[in-house]
Amino acid sequence: MPRRARQESCSGFFHVVVRGVGKQIIFEERSDYRYFLSILRQVVDEETISVCAYCLMDNHVHLLLFDECHHLPVFMKKIGIRYAFYYNHKYERTGHLFQDRYKSEPVETEAYLLTVLRYILKNPEKAGICPADMYEWSSYRFYGCRDSLVDTSYFSALLGDMKNYRDFISGEDTYEGCDLLKPRKTEKEAREVINRLGLKTGTAIQAYTKKDRNEMIMNLLREGLSIRQIERLTGVSRGIIQRTREKR
Repeated sequence: MPRRARQESCSGFFHVVVRGVGKQIIFEERSDYRYFLSILRQVVDEETISVCAYCLMDNHVHLLLFDECHHLPVFMKKIGIRYAFYYNHKYERTGHLFQDRYKSEPVETEAYLLTVLRYILKNPEKAGICPADMYEWSSYRFYGCRDSLVDTSYFSALLGDMKNYRDFISGEDTYEGCDLLKPRKTEKEAREVINRLGLKTGTAIQAYTKKDRNEMIMNLLREGLSIRQIERLTGVSRGIIQRTREKR
């Protein structure tokens, strides 16, 4: 099956996730975390990309990147090759280190951008490791800092001072507009939601008036169905679903 082309971002912001193959650990020691960050800094200097946030967990990495020059594929390839070479040499292993292609999703709205920031930085907290502000291998503590790996200027303009930033990160997750993050419903659960809302089948929505169709799409989104699920089960195009969501 051919690979699906990656989505472009009109804003230039992307949420990127890369995982160890078979969910294996990719950071064994503190020096491994430090080496990955040194590679990240090197590649940032080589490519026209900004790191807005990051979190390194033991078997995966979250990055929030700003890429206005479409350098993301080269950027991620360089990081993957250099770290895999280091890791395989150090631990005397061979083969792929990372699982398939990295995952990326465009971030098109301010609400989504802030949601991704909070999600990334709260990963250690959700994993039961420690509070977000105490985790060593995330960009949490670099908010508003100059000469650091991360560029938080966009968030500073939105959130203001450190108190507002801390209050926001510690707040409740909303997953606003964020398909990659929100807890996914199973196919069975999604179909049950469709039936409960009065649709015999998802494709029945196509016979609705535009107003009723959009209202039903909104209801499906509120019930936790992802854009991809709604697109697949109803036959309504992704563009229509996205525009409907943005009008909320």
